[in-house]
Order: sequence, then C-alpha cells, then structure tokens
Amino acid sequence: MELARTLKEHLAAGGTVVGSWLSLGSASVAEIMALAGFEFLVVDLEHSPTSLETTAEIIRVVDLVGASPFVRVTANDPHLIKRVLDTGAHGVVIPNITTVEEARAAVRATQYPPLGNRGVGLHRAQGYGAQFGEYQSAAASGIAVVLQIESGAAVGNIRDILTVDGVDSVMIGPYDLSSDLGVPGDFESEAFLTAVGEVSAAAREAGVATGFHVVEPDRALLERYSAEGYRFLVYSVDMRIIDAGARAGARPLSGRT
Repeated sequence: MELARTLKEHLAAGGTVVGSWLSLGSASVAEIMALAGFEFLVVDLEHSPTSLETTAEIIRVVDLVGASPFVRVTANDPHLIKRVLDTGAHGVVIPNITTVEEARAAVRATQYPPLGNRGVGLHRAQGYGAQFGEYQSAAASGIAVVLQIESGAAVGNIRDILTVDGVDSVMIGPYDLSSDLGVPGDFESEAFLTAVGEVSAAAREAGVATGFHVVEPDRALLERYSAEGYRFLVYSVDMRIIDAGARAGARPLSGRT
C-alpha cells in the first residue's frame, strides 16, 4: 500500500501520474508494461473477459514489479470492489458514476467501518492474514478511488459529485460520454469539448485531479491533455499498443521490389 499512498498524495498535492490499461488478461503483457515505467496499470473487467483469478495474477505481477495495480470493476458493486481490493488492488476505477449518491456509495465500498461498509476479510492484500493490522491502517488513507464521468447527466451533477470526500480523480470516459452526447467517437466536437471543459473546471475548483483516457497510442495527444491540466492520465491500452506496433512493423519497406 505504500505506493498507493504515494500516488494518492501526489495527486492531492497537484501532481500528475501516467498509467495504462490492460484488456488482454495477460500477466506477461502486464509485466512488460509495468517494466516500461508506467506508474499504474488498470485491469479492465468492464469490457474484457478477464476473470478474477487472472486479475489476481496480474495484480501480483504489477505490484511486485513496482507499479500500482488498479482495477476497473464492471459496475459500482461493493461486493466486487471488496474482492479486487482484498486481492491487492491499490485502487479502483468505477464506471458510469452519475449522481452524488453513487459517488458516496463507491467511496464507502473501499473503506472499512465506521467510515464505510467494506467487509473485513483476509487475502493477499492483508498478507494472507499476517499483515492485517498494517493493511487496515494503510487502507484508511491509501485506497485510490477514480470515478468515471460517462454521461451528460454526470456532467450536470459534477459539482455535487466532487463534494464527496475520498474521490481522488474524476475521469472522462471518452467513448461513452461522446456517445451519450450524440457524437460517438468525435472527441473534437463542440458538445464533447464543452462537457469535458465543465468537468475539468469543476475538478480544478474542488482540488480533485481530472483524468482522461487517451485510447490510441498517441504520445502527442497525451502531452496535449497533460498541458491542458489533466493529471490522472491513461495512455492507450495493451491491445492498441500491440496492434499499432505490429502494423507499423508490418508495413511494406520503401523501395522493396
């Protein structure tokens, strides 16, 4: 949990962190990406067939390499949040948060009583029982909570959502948000840019990091969003990084006969 606390503290102090996304369910790919230097890696359970058993293996690998393992759960489900945290995730990404009540429920699911309603149990996070006390103490301030803003309704409620204590970042889900706004995949449309601008302005006022997922492996775009003030930045996703690299290498050589 030391790395997770450092990440939370860095965000709270106005710093920026850069990670990536894992959708292929491969511990080997996760290890390669952790060794590449990403500060955190998010295992995606919402849009992948990755099982909890595989997620546990990926969390272990990422953690031992020295990056911070996160999990995007399938929904704002306290039972699933509890399971991935007990497996050793340093933080969770919760999709499609729309209201302040949902935001409160998400944070409470990461915290033990009396602050929250997370069930108390033993697994890897607690050192298989040997480090229960240390983990409980660390978890009180060390679990990172990232809420995804993916609808026009969420944008309309963003200032209320940002009043919830324990939220480390509000992260734009670009495909879902643009689709909800009627401009699917058009991240330069006026409707999309206006919406993300409202989220960013509200987050800056509240002192909460704004997050953005740059889905394509485009370093220039990552730099652009960093310059615009986004501080929880996700650079692409394992399958897009592999696909883009493979296609670049497979292009015909110039001058080849």
